[in-house]
Amino acid sequence: MSRACLCAVSEECGSAVDTMALSLGWLSAAVSGLVCAHALQRLCFPYFWRDLVFLLRVVRYGARLEFYRWRRSVRTVLDRFVEQAQRVPNKPFVIYEGTAHTYRDVEQRSNRLANVFLDSVGLQRGDCVAMLMNNEPDYLCVWFGLAKVGCTAAFLNTNIRSGSLLHCLDCCGARTLVVGSDLLECLESILLDLQQRNIQVWTMKSHVRYPHVCSLLEQLDVGSDKLVPAELRATTSITAPAMYIFTSGTTGLPKAAVITHLQSLKAASGFSAFGATESDVIYTSLPLYHSAASLVGIGGTIELGATCVLKKKFSASQFWPDCRNHGVTIFQYIGELCRYLCNQPKTEMDQVHKVRMGVGNGLRQDVWREFLLRFGNIKLCEIYGSTEGNLCFMNHIGKTGAVGRSNVFYKLLFKYDLVKYDMVKDEPVRDQHGFCQRVKKGETGLLLSRVSAISPFFGYAGNKQLTEKRLMRNVLVKGDAYFNTGDLMAEDQEGFICFRDRVGDTFSKSSAFPLGFSLQGLHSQSASPVCLLHPLTAATFMSSFTALRNLLYGLPLDQGSATCGSKTPRGSLAW
Repeated sequence: MSRACLCAVSEECGSAVDTMALSLGWLSAAVSGLVCAHALQRLCFPYFWRDLVFLLRVVRYGARLEFYRWRRSVRTVLDRFVEQAQRVPNKPFVIYEGTAHTYRDVEQRSNRLANVFLDSVGLQRGDCVAMLMNNEPDYLCVWFGLAKVGCTAAFLNTNIRSGSLLHCLDCCGARTLVVGSDLLECLESILLDLQQRNIQVWTMKSHVRYPHVCSLLEQLDVGSDKLVPAELRATTSITAPAMYIFTSGTTGLPKAAVITHLQSLKAASGFSAFGATESDVIYTSLPLYHSAASLVGIGGTIELGATCVLKKKFSASQFWPDCRNHGVTIFQYIGELCRYLCNQPKTEMDQVHKVRMGVGNGLRQDVWREFLLRFGNIKLCEIYGSTEGNLCFMNHIGKTGAVGRSNVFYKLLFKYDLVKYDMVKDEPVRDQHGFCQRVKKGETGLLLSRVSAISPFFGYAGNKQLTEKRLMRNVLVKGDAYFNTGDLMAEDQEGFICFRDRVGDTFSKSSAFPLGFSLQGLHSQSASPVCLLHPLTAATFMSSFTALRNLLYGLPLDQGSATCGSKTPRGSLAW
């Protein structure tokens, strides 16, 4: 080979080596940059990727709701159920007292009830029907049957009686009342009043001994399970009322919160946003007349196409055996439920289960830590919100003690503010121009949620005065309007939201239940924040609370029950 050829080959090899070295240099620099960026992200933005995944789920679902609004054709929670009944007809939808009710079973029974409502009860599209029933599969069948004929269901707290019950019927304008078989005797004292008001009473019971009460079961036995026309349930407005859910009535008589299709669809996305799938088994022992169980629990189960283990009442002694027997992976709670479980005698089976997630609200930090230490690595996801409110926080990270999480992206979508609050005057602090003042990060302030097209406030049925009372106007600029949550909150430097206290006389919160946190001070020598914020004395408040907790969650008033923040006897406790 000539010297010239050798030189050319040598030059080509040298060029290739230089190119390879340069490429390796760039690759090394890129890898180093990625490693540094990853380290910086983990140091400065440790929750970035989890926030991003969660936000993408929320935005994707929100885009679907906006599409419904734009197209003026809404796929409701009931429509989703009908779809699931066609997709997975033989899959268990509800497991109750050991019996599995498939999607097809509930679909067919609700169809038969829908036909009875049309043919025998005489209901028409647009009617409001009140439901007074305990947790059972027929609660869902009645609810869905009413929705299929275009009626609006009003969920009544099963603990209200006499005057309060009549008040609730007046609020929602119901002229028909459906009563569970085990609750009919509770109406005996007001049956004459119901008759005088032209309110017809139907019960899920055979052989009724009251002359003016009719049996749905007897009509159901001869009824048809043919499909009722889909046009009856169709709606073109996502803001049309889907149901009424009553607030606890702790500051007066119960109020009928308007629940629109928008709100019910948002609530149904909760489990999905937390990462649940159709393979999950969800344990619900909270009362179905409450938004946590009906909207989040049942609605979320339907959205996923999952299975729900439904309990009539919560039992601390049966909880873990139920979870093991049915392969439960997710459970719903309020804070006191977890405390009851921690108060049970310890066993070697405490961590023998498949539960990976709990979704709920009102969990105290000390109980939170004890629960995780005892029962294993269960992700506890808090949800903050009220039945009638227009704001929801979700602690998708599972950080102990936080009721929710926010970030710059969340604030772009959902406008809220924490403003300074005068504890002595019991009102927000306003400047010389009459506007409220935002608090700094880490400081406690009154949580206000801006009313907008994305976050509307629908208020209470039949009571414009109470609806307006929950709004604050001219908060930060002239003409704005905010929903007053009545909660003192704080947001830390990482964006986690923590509950601090309630203000004024607005103790009740229908979705979150933080009263145990505030009441804890009543059992210590230190003064309770509640006592400082409200003119009631501690003794008066505690006696009042004994009655109100029965309204909130149906806690029995015997030695097997416990108020929030009080010592709880061991044993099986029921809502």
